[in-house]
Formats: sequence, structure tokens, C-alpha cells
Amino acid sequence: MPRPTIRLRLTVLYGVMFLVTGAVLLTIGYALVRHNVRAVQFRDRIPLPRGIQPPVVFRNPPSPQLRAYFRDVHDQLVAGALHRLLVEYLLALGVMTAISAVAGWLLAGRALRPLRDITATARRVSGANLGERIALSGPADELQELADTFDGMLGRLDHAFGSQQHFVANASHELRTPLAIMRTEVDVALADPAATTTDLRAMGDAVRETIDRCERLIEGLLVLARSEAAIPREETVDLRQLAGDCVTDLRARAEDSDVELRLSLEPAPTRGDARLIERLVANLVDNAIRHNIRGGWLEVQTRALGGEVELRVASSGHLLDAAEVESLTEPFRRLDRSYGGFGLGLSIVRSVAEAHGGTVALAAPPDGGLVVTVRLPVSPANPVSGSEVTPVEAPVKT
Repeated sequence: MPRPTIRLRLTVLYGVMFLVTGAVLLTIGYALVRHNVRAVQFRDRIPLPRGIQPPVVFRNPPSPQLRAYFRDVHDQLVAGALHRLLVEYLLALGVMTAISAVAGWLLAGRALRPLRDITATARRVSGANLGERIALSGPADELQELADTFDGMLGRLDHAFGSQQHFVANASHELRTPLAIMRTEVDVALADPAATTTDLRAMGDAVRETIDRCERLIEGLLVLARSEAAIPREETVDLRQLAGDCVTDLRARAEDSDVELRLSLEPAPTRGDARLIERLVANLVDNAIRHNIRGGWLEVQTRALGGEVELRVASSGHLLDAAEVESLTEPFRRLDRSYGGFGLGLSIVRSVAEAHGGTVALAAPPDGGLVVTVRLPVSPANPVSGSEVTPVEAPVKT
């Protein structure tokens, strides 16, 4: 028994539809012919053209016996003609049904050819050839839309797979170093039979510091992975409040680095996961302090712009290559490794912003430093008009 494919089902559907409609049409035609033929009755006299005399037998009215005879002959001729017509109709219906089934099979195969291409591509695609595409050409119908959607999905999978490979490779490299440090410290301590308590404590301190580094790395990786997933919950969040709280928490670090804080905070409500957005703000401020210079400055600005809210963090610092600035949002990307860290801060910022439907733009001013602008959709429940803006200018020297 053949597999009930879509093509087979369409063919059967075409054949059944033709059979039903053909049978109805022929039945109506047969009924009409039968009605008209049987409506013809034997008449007493048959009108003939002028000048032509009828046969002798028809010059006088026929007898009842003769009328009955001709009536029987008439009925037999009608019955024979109707029988032959019925047989011919049934034969024509069978032949045309078979032809329609074959034509339906061919047309269904032609119409479903793009589905076979999509299926074949889906079977060929694997992690090694995610760059392959269907690239279906033809009319802009549902199958074209399906192929384009499948190509888009392959593109996203290709990007995600490549990012995952790059991410795993860099994470493995970053974790290998602290593990090697811990192994070395332990091996050195165990290999020295005369190791004192002070030596063991020094080894423990080194291992503890390395463990803390690993924990910070793992925490950053988890935040990055969570920010790239679906937003678990949404609530109204004001960037002004988050930025103010973050600056308050990091004020001591700014004082130690001799960095001047400049705040211009206006209402900037958005919706999303408050913890992730708070981490976004904290990463930007922390990076701006970490990569600043002594006696430098840090400016944090929030505001609403129509259908978006903006968080702008600008800082002084060393001169950066404008061509390489955009790459700082990639995981483990660092232009200067002397500042420590893992290069996850700005990548987390980008992932959180994109997960909330926003964008991140980086710029390197010609006099040094970095400007990061994050834009997120404004909260529809809390639109901000110009009359409601209450800026807070608070330049502080710390």
C-alpha cells in the first residue's frame, strides 16, 4: 500500500472531485435527454412537406393494432438509445476520471516540488553546513514564504552556532588559566616537604583568589546566557532610578580613581527584567570607572526620546581605535588586558539590550575615552511627555 503522502491525497482528492462533478453533470444530461426523447409520441398523422404524398398505409388513420406496434417500436428504439447513451457516458466518465487523476498527480508533484527541496535541504543541514540555503525562486506564495522562513531560521542557527563555538572556545581558554594556577600552587606546596604553615596559607590565599576569579567568570557567563534567553518577566523600570542607585553604589570606587561624576537624569521608563537592566547599567558605569584615567570624568545621562528611552554613559580615557570599538561587545573581547576582567561587560550590555528590543551604539571620541548609548523601547504604560521631564544635574567631584 503506498504511503499516504500529500501528493497522493491531493491526487485522490482531484479524482474524487472530478468523479462527483462529472457524475452529477452526466446524470443531469442523461435525465434531460431521456425526458425529451420520451416526450416524442407517435402521432396519427405525420406532417410531410407540401407536394409529397404519404405512403398508402398512412393515408388513412392507423388502426389501434398498428398504433400499438409503432408505439412498441418507438419505446424499444428509445430504450436502446438511452442504454447506449448511458454506457457511453459511464465509459467517458471513467476515462476522464483516470485522465484527471494522472493530471492531478502530475500537477500535485509540480506544486509540491518546493516542499521536496525544503525537505532535502533540512535533511542535509547539520552543524558542518549551516550556511546552506534553499534559495527558492518562484511566485510569492505560501511555499515561497515557508522557504524564506526556513532560510531565515538557518541564518539565525548559523549565527548562534558560530557564536556558541566562539564563546565556548574563549570560555575554555579563560577557565584553563585559573585552573592551571590552582594546580601549580597545590603541586608546589605538596612537593615541598619542608613547607611551613605560612607557605600553606600563601598557597591557600592564591587558590582562594583564583577561585574568586572563576566565580566571577562563571557569574558573568550565566548572566550572559540568561540575557540571551527569553525575558522571564516584564515590569516597568525607570532607568533614571537604576542609574542613580548604581552611581551611589560605585561612588567609592570613583573616589579611589579620582573620577568626576556628571549626572543628567531624566525620567526614562521602560519594561523588562529589572535585574538584567540593572546589570546593564552597572556594567556600563563599572567599565567607565575601570577603564578611566586619574583625574578623568564620567557622565551618565538618561532621557526619553519619543518611543524610546536612552541611557548614555560617556567617559574619558585613553585614545581608542574607532575601527575596533564595535568589537568590544563580543564576548571576551578586550583592547587592553592590563585592566583585568574577562571582556564580558559590554557583551552582557548588548545581549540585555537586544533581549529587550533595544540597541547599543559605541563611539570613540577623538580626544579619548568611550561613549556607549543604549536605547530601549519606552514603557507604554508610562509615557513621558516633555512637561514631565525633571532633569537632575549633579556634577560631583569625587
